[in-house]
Amino acid sequence: MGSWKGTFHVLVVSRMWQYARQLLLVTFLLIIIQGCGRNERMDALYAQRCLGCHGPAGQGDGPVAASLPVRMPDFRDTVERKSISQIRRAIAEGKGIMPAFNPALHQKEITDMVYMVRFLSREGRNIRWWEKYDTLVVAHCNVPWDTVLGYDEPPEDKRR
Repeated sequence: MGSWKGTFHVLVVSRMWQYARQLLLVTFLLIIIQGCGRNERMDALYAQRCLGCHGPAGQGDGPVAASLPVRMPDFRDTVERKSISQIRRAIAEGKGIMPAFNPALHQKEITDMVYMVRFLSREGRNIRWWEKYDTLVVAHCNVPWDTVLGYDEPPEDKRR
């Protein structure tokens, strides 16, 4: 009878440790998710660098946009037509009349602006079911998913 109680005790303690590890993992993931969504730092950077042309909701209606020779893109259309890599490249290297921000912004800041394009693109439209889980993807703050998953476009040969 003593061995039965000892075995039962070991199983209970083992199960408790298993639950404790799972709870710790869930808590850690929730902290990461909360810290990697849209935040004040992103909003300030967007206000400083992008709002003038792209507007408060990313619809291309900023105060400077009316005086520009071309219409600014609406982020709701941008996320439909462009990959994350293309959006990142446009921010870093510039496109059309948009200046390159690569020398002025660090890689993390450029990544934050890519996320802001995605966050702002949701305002005023029905989001698809998979977009509801974008925060989970953003939780992996520094993982270049396009490259990891093999969706990244090959770099252009700049020697031409």
